[in-house]
Amino acid sequence: QVQLVESGGGLVQAGGSLRLSCAASGSTLSTYTMGWFRQAPGKERQFVAAINWSGERTNYADSVKGRFTISRDNAKNMVYLQMNAVKPEDTAVYYCAASRYWFSPPSESLSNYNKWGQGTQVTVSS
Repeated sequence: QVQLVESGGGLVQAGGSLRLSCAASGSTLSTYTMGWFRQAPGKERQFVAAINWSGERTNYADSVKGRFTISRDNAKNMVYLQMNAVKPEDTAVYYCAASRYWFSPPSESLSNYNKWGQGTQVTVSS
């Protein structure tokens, strides 16, 4: 069973950058589709980005397209979310998730992901 642990969250000023990391243990990530989701206070968890098993295909929410980049290093069992030009509305708890499903583009549906990390807080100040 894969376990996921996020890190890299924190406080950043609007317009700045942050890199989130997701470390996996217990199983190799190389056969999983990986995704990042976020949840702001009082709101539902929403899709941010996803990447297929090889890293060749990605999918982004419109709200982050052109600013965020998802990547993975299967040799290190790691997934990353590079966040650039952040905005106050990016403030949320960010979750890493793993899915056994292989869709093209990689799925943005929460129900397709069955392994979740505990989340890391990202706060963007204006």
